[in-house]
Amino acid sequence: MATAADRPPQASTQAGTAGRTRPASGALQSADRALVALLSFTEQRPEWGVSELARHHGWDKAVAQRLLTTLAGRGFLTCDSTTRRYRLGPAVWRLARVGEHSGVLPSLVRPVLARLLRETGESVVLNVPNGGGYRCAAAVDGTGPIRYTALVGALMPGHAGASGHAIFAYYPEAEVRQIFGATALQRFTDTTLTTVDALLERYALLRETGFGISHGEYDEAVTAVSAPVFQAGTIAASLTVIGPSHRVTAAADRITEAVLTGAAEATTAFGD
Repeated sequence: MATAADRPPQASTQAGTAGRTRPASGALQSADRALVALLSFTEQRPEWGVSELARHHGWDKAVAQRLLTTLAGRGFLTCDSTTRRYRLGPAVWRLARVGEHSGVLPSLVRPVLARLLRETGESVVLNVPNGGGYRCAAAVDGTGPIRYTALVGALMPGHAGASGHAIFAYYPEAEVRQIFGATALQRFTDTTLTTVDALLERYALLRETGFGISHGEYDEAVTAVSAPVFQAGTIAASLTVIGPSHRVTAAADRITEAVLTGAAEATTAFGD
């Protein structure tokens, strides 16, 4: 079985990593700096002051001010009139919606899904967070007469199964309790986790090993192996191999290694 030491490296969670890389040859420096400034905003660091951003990237304060003012003028940032601190603006969300509807993320990982299908013979699914659950963003069906079929666009409960665990394990505990602690969690099978404490215990193990395995938590006939996919240090999706319990369980070690490798490749494709 794979261990934390064996798994491929995950995306860095340190803000501003992109800002310390050199621009590509021929790149326009001012445009590159503007993009670096935007990529500095993360879930861990959702707002910046001018002086902070300048120090972080080693820029002149006047340069940082002009960059932030320009981005705010186009709606990519907003500036609090009292604190003078900047946050992401509406133009970012508009582009995010366009990207989601155009299928950008699934297109980036289709080669990964296809390779995992060839290596495992089982269905492979890319899931993205959706409120207190997750949504199938891309999938390929396994081979053979008995297989798991995932419906792209389908919504699934976040607490039932490895696909959801690999996503919500990387949410802050307070947010997990807010999402799953408000109402009683539905039991689908005898192995469904139905308390927040049980989820948090599973999440801790998943973060330690880098992957999760669920046996019949949503469908009692199904076993799933899932690993997190990151984008700029933030959880973006989970990559899952899923199929009939008897086959997936028998090949769990081999499938786990393939999923870990695939998740690392997907993280790189998403722009780690």
